[in-house]
Amino acid sequence: MPKILLLSDTHAFLDPRIEKYAEQVDQIWHAGDIGDLEVIDALKSLCPDVRAVHGNIDGNQVRSEIPEHQHFEVEGAKIWMTHIGGYPPKYNTRIKAILQQVKPDLFICGHSHILKVIYDPALKCLHMNPGAAGKHGFHNVQTLIQFKIETGEVKDLKIIELKK
Repeated sequence: MPKILLLSDTHAFLDPRIEKYAEQVDQIWHAGDIGDLEVIDALKSLCPDVRAVHGNIDGNQVRSEIPEHQHFEVEGAKIWMTHIGGYPPKYNTRIKAILQQVKPDLFICGHSHILKVIYDPALKCLHMNPGAAGKHGFHNVQTLIQFKIETGEVKDLKIIELKK
């Protein structure tokens, strides 16, 4: 039953307050707009198991090392992580058809800087967007999500807010 920290949209800034949460988990997932590979290196120094996707602001260096999509399985749950995905039922046009084929149990994206956790009954899929963990953007509060996956199900989900 791995404990996971999900974040997105760091935009080359890793808030030092994230460290205490990163040290408590088995895996860290970054849903894009990393900004600089130093962010990934710093996360790996706190938790060696880091999975990430690149986002629309990421340059060639990040894109050469970090994929656009991650498809993987954890504890029987099929996960798809990408940066730009939209929300149920208004998914990004290029994503919607793939979602219907892939049928993940958990669909993760970033991009909007708005934290949302929504169950999509049509796809029987949980959608998560952790909001933005960086300081660049219109958001007022930096957010992250912490949860566990046990026998294919998300458990013990916690929203983390880093107040200004």
